[in-house]
Amino acid sequence: SCLSWWPGMFQSVCQEKSYSLRKRRSLRGRTVPHYAALEPHGTGLMLASEKPFTFTHMDGQPIERPEPEPMEVEKTDPIYMWQQTAEDLTVCVRLPQGVTKDAVQFSLTADNLSVGVQGFSPLIHGQLYAAVDPESSAWFIKDNKSLEVTLQKHIEGPLWPELVMGDRRGELVMSDEQTAQIHERLKHLTSEDLKPPCNSQELEDCDGFPDDSSSLVYFDREMMKPTRVVNLGSHQYMFTVQSDPTQMPCLCLRHDVDALVWQPRPEQPEHMWEHVATFNALGYVQASKRDKKFATCAPNFSYASLCECLRRAFIYRQPAPVETVLFNRRQGRQVGQVAKQQVSSLDSDCPILGFRATNERLYILTSKNLHVLKVNNN
Repeated sequence: SCLSWWPGMFQSVCQEKSYSLRKRRSLRGRTVPHYAALEPHGTGLMLASEKPFTFTHMDGQPIERPEPEPMEVEKTDPIYMWQQTAEDLTVCVRLPQGVTKDAVQFSLTADNLSVGVQGFSPLIHGQLYAAVDPESSAWFIKDNKSLEVTLQKHIEGPLWPELVMGDRRGELVMSDEQTAQIHERLKHLTSEDLKPPCNSQELEDCDGFPDDSSSLVYFDREMMKPTRVVNLGSHQYMFTVQSDPTQMPCLCLRHDVDALVWQPRPEQPEHMWEHVATFNALGYVQASKRDKKFATCAPNFSYASLCECLRRAFIYRQPAPVETVLFNRRQGRQVGQVAKQQVSSLDSDCPILGFRATNERLYILTSKNLHVLKVNNN
């Protein structure tokens, strides 16, 4: 796939209606991107795809780049190992042989961690799953082979599912006690009889993901190379939605059974992707629908919707307060909110060609008609 980008776009003379091209930059990759959007001021490009994209031409001329120097770290093993308790985390990073303390590049804020060696790409870099206390954290080199980092959690108690958001190069080492606690907490989400953890052969088809690891990349216009890269791993891309016309489009990713909506913030380099909405269980629901063709949500995130190739559209509303008193029979607790689900069957056998949602209405285009469903009254 090839993408062309015109920074600065065109200059025009209204009286003569003439146009001139100032710059043209081309990117290529071996896949079709899931998401591609320009930063509002034209200073960068954001791209989500299953395979990497690179700049290949500028104004029609090929771009030659030197090969990056590889790290002397075995690719088959995890780059770092980490453990956690309710109060803190311990990270052990493998270092190339002969690295001294002066060559270590370490940076820690409340929300971000960066660990690397001078002259190489960072070994760990990105947004932490939750906040930590930098003043109570520390690092040291152990046995001239690894760097050990101790991070103090800002909020004690909850266990982290990952150290750095989207980073799959590390391995979490858990004790038997921690594993038992997690299974107990997930018990209410399973069937009546809790089953043992499944293996890859027992997964449903809707839970499978492609072998190629997807990534979300921000390309800088001047440098013409990625300045921020997030490994999406198993966070399956679901759809794109325009929430604010002055901002870049949001992208929705599957996180376990849920669907999370992320708003790109290129003006905030340290917090470039902001979590703005969650649709509970939508990730599992959409994956289980074999005939699904389109997915979207309202710009104000009041509901999400899926449609099949023919006839049917599903609407999933956000939880809303209930007027009557309801109790969960299994847990014995009062339920204050209920999320409603609806299905609409179109009076048409024509294939669905387009799908778009506003805050009040859902537009469904077939080969013969445009169907408008009124979803919200306001």
